[in-house]
Amino acid sequence: MPDISYVCISDMHLGEEDGLLTNLKTGSTDTESTQPSPVMVQLVECLRELISKNKEGKKPILILNGDILELALTTTNHAAMVFERFIELIMPAGKELFERIIYIPGNHDHHIWELARETQYVNYITKPEMTNPDIGKRLPIPWHTTNMFVENDPNPVPSYFLTKLVNRFPRPTDCVITTVYPNFGFFIEDSQKCVIFHHGHFIEPLYQLMSNLRNLILPNREKPRHIWDIEAENFAWIDFFWSTMGRSGEVGKDVELIYEKMHDKVQVKRLFYTFIDNLAKKKNWPRITMKILGRIIFHLLKNKIPGFEKKQMVDSLSQDAKDALKEYMNTPLREQILAERKDTPNDVTFVFGHTHKPFQEKMDVTKYPEKVKVYNTGGWVVEDKVPQPLHGGAIILVDDDLDTVSLRMYNQEADPEKYSIRVEQATHAGEEKNPLYYQIQNLVKSSEDLWQEFSNIAADTVEERIKHFRDRLTKD
Repeated sequence: MPDISYVCISDMHLGEEDGLLTNLKTGSTDTESTQPSPVMVQLVECLRELISKNKEGKKPILILNGDILELALTTTNHAAMVFERFIELIMPAGKELFERIIYIPGNHDHHIWELARETQYVNYITKPEMTNPDIGKRLPIPWHTTNMFVENDPNPVPSYFLTKLVNRFPRPTDCVITTVYPNFGFFIEDSQKCVIFHHGHFIEPLYQLMSNLRNLILPNREKPRHIWDIEAENFAWIDFFWSTMGRSGEVGKDVELIYEKMHDKVQVKRLFYTFIDNLAKKKNWPRITMKILGRIIFHLLKNKIPGFEKKQMVDSLSQDAKDALKEYMNTPLREQILAERKDTPNDVTFVFGHTHKPFQEKMDVTKYPEKVKVYNTGGWVVEDKVPQPLHGGAIILVDDDLDTVSLRMYNQEADPEKYSIRVEQATHAGEEKNPLYYQIQNLVKSSEDLWQEFSNIAADTVEERIKHFRDRLTKD
C-alpha cells in the first residue's frame, strides 16, 4: 500500500469571519479565535485517520499552498490566533501529524513572503563574509523568489514570523516553517515525474497589473518571461492591496464590506450610485444631472468591470483562466524548471488553488511532453448569498511515487444531504486509476462515520456562513 508523503491544502483564509475554519462566537458573527472551529477539528481528525495508516508511522510533509492566513480582510492577530489553533491540532507535542511544514504564500498572505525575504536578506548581508571590508561594499539586490526545487537546499528560507508564532509556547522541539515562493516542486529522476505547487494568483491579469499597465504605456516592451521579473514588477501592488488592507484599522473593515459587495452585481450598482450621489453633494453639482450621467456611465461600464475568476460560475475554470494557466505553465513556470533542471520532465502534475473551485483535469499544454495533470484545491470560505455548487474544498495527497489524488472534502449544496466526500484523480475516461486512488478510497469507506460527520458539520457551517454573508451584504 502506498504511503501518503505530501498533503496539500490552500485557501483556508484563517481569521476571515466567512471562513469555515474560523470559529465564531455562539449566535454571533464575531470571531472567537481562542478556539478552533468545528470544521477545523473534524478536518484534522480525518487527516489523522488517513496518516495513521502510513507504514511504520511515517509522517508526511504538509504543503500550505497560499491564502492560509487572511491578511487582506482581517487583522494580523485574528489570523495568527486561528493559525495557532490549527498548529495545535496538527502538531501536538509527541503526536505531530507532519514531519515539517512548507508555506507557499498567495495573494491574501503575500506579506508572509515579504517578511521572510526581508529577514533572509538581513541574515545574508550580515554574514561575516559580507561584513568583511576586503570584499567591497556593494550589496546584492534582494531576492524576489526562491528556487522551486528546494527539497535538499542546505539554506532554506524560514518564515521568521510563523516559526516564532507557533513556538510562542514551550514545545519539546521547535516547529520550523519553511517558505517557498511562488513555485515549489519535487521530482523523481528515474521516472521523470514531477509535482509542482503554485497558489494560482498569477493566472489572473489582476495580479500582474503593474506589468500590464507598463506594457500599455510602453507597447514595444517584451512581456516579462521569468517569474523573478513578474514578482519584482508586481509584488508591491499585491502586498499593498491584497495582503495589508485588513490591518488598516476601521478603514480596513470598510474595505472588507466593499470587497464583499463587489461580488454582487446589485450591490456594485448601489455602491456606484451612492458614490455618484455623494460626489454631487460634495461638489454641489446638480444631483438629477449627475444621477442621469451616472446611470449612463454605469451602463457603458458594467460589462467591462473585471470579475474574479472565483465568481465565474459556468465552469470550474473559465476559458480565459484556462488560457492564462497554460500561458503561465508554458512561460514563467517552464523557464524556472529549465533554469533549475535543464529539461522538462515527461510526467508533470500541477497543483494550484486561488479560485475556490476544486477540479482535476488532464490538460494539453504546448511545451510539455505529455498532458499535464492539473488539480485545484478549492477553498474554505463562503462568498455568496446562495450556495455555489462549484465552490468547495479539497486536499491533495501525493505518495512516494508522486502519484496524486484529490480528496474532495465538500462542495456547497442547497441540500445538506448532498454533502459527501469524494476521491478523484485527473484521468481520461477508461484510464486506470493509480494505487493511491484505491488506497484512499478504501480508507474513506472503512471509516465512513468519521467522514459523514465531517460532511454534516460542513453543511451546517456553510449554511450559517451564507446567512451571515447575506445579512451583512444587505446592510448599508
